[in-house]
Amino acid sequence: MTIDIGIAETDRKEIAEGLAGVLADSYTLYLKTHNFHWNVTGPMFNTLHLMFEQHYTELATAVDEIAERIRALGHPAPGSYAAYGRLTSIAEEEGVPSAEEMIRQLVEGHEAVARTVRSVFPAAERGGDEATADLLTERLRVHEKTAWMLRSMVA
Repeated sequence: MTIDIGIAETDRKEIAEGLAGVLADSYTLYLKTHNFHWNVTGPMFNTLHLMFEQHYTELATAVDEIAERIRALGHPAPGSYAAYGRLTSIAEEEGVPSAEEMIRQLVEGHEAVARTVRSVFPAAERGGDEATADLLTERLRVHEKTAWMLRSMVA
């Protein structure tokens, strides 16, 4: 069926492509955070283990919302590691860094998602897509706050 939600197809496509980057960054950050949750050690183990679990749980919900918004715009949501690898701006971590390095990498990851989110606002505004703008605003709030909280844990 034809989609007639008041947003032109060209705008929906541009917004969906931007959201695909947000989705890829969010999923990559989810995986990194879950990895660090499993592998963190040291004196801050309990604090970080629990905090990372809260963070990856929030990200798991977020990736679903982002993907569903892409689908509502009439485009397929990327859903493979290969696609995320092409689209993400976040580097994977294959090793097990120190707890402090984990925190630093997660700060960088949340800041990267915030930058990607910000890059999609112009397309959403041009298309008059308030629903996507609302989703982006919420994601931006979460990532900026999380980066601040993590940043506060390191000297």
